[in-house]
Amino acid sequence: MLRADEAVAAADKLYKRFKTRNADELVELLGITVYNCPFVKQKGVYTVIERNPYVYINESLDPKMRSIVLLHEIGHHILHRREAMRIGGFCEFDIFAIQKNRMEYEANTFAAQISLPDDEILEYIMRGDDVEKIALAMNSDANLVALKVEHLNKLGYEFRAQEHRSDFLK
Repeated sequence: MLRADEAVAAADKLYKRFKTRNADELVELLGITVYNCPFVKQKGVYTVIERNPYVYINESLDPKMRSIVLLHEIGHHILHRREAMRIGGFCEFDIFAIQKNRMEYEANTFAAQISLPDDEILEYIMRGDDVEKIALAMNSDANLVALKVEHLNKLGYEFRAQEHRSDFLK
């Protein structure tokens, strides 16, 4: 079982290896095939078929949300590939199951870490910007910013805890 700090370490390792935070570049570098799909509610799905990783992503997402969802699904690829292979077929990680909820949290933490560099987010925080302003400035989502603040607090900062929804990508 992984923990959030391991998701952070995995994101840092991936950034160090490829020197990019761009979701489209990362899926290509990782050999993940991406298909756009006409999902009605779902934003994205990660699966492994015959040891090949795939992401199916909602074709109607705006570019910002598409990038966030891709980074989240990359998180599943890096952190939960074994579980996806064991399950077989499509992996829709259900937020109501404790085990799977943990995986969603880890994938969200991974996405927050790789997309929101510490130095940049600290600059916005020190300027007095709130979560919504930071998300807007960094082309992100307030829930990812809140997760990032949570991580920074674990590093010793004492910022006010921010509310976030674990299901914001559902």
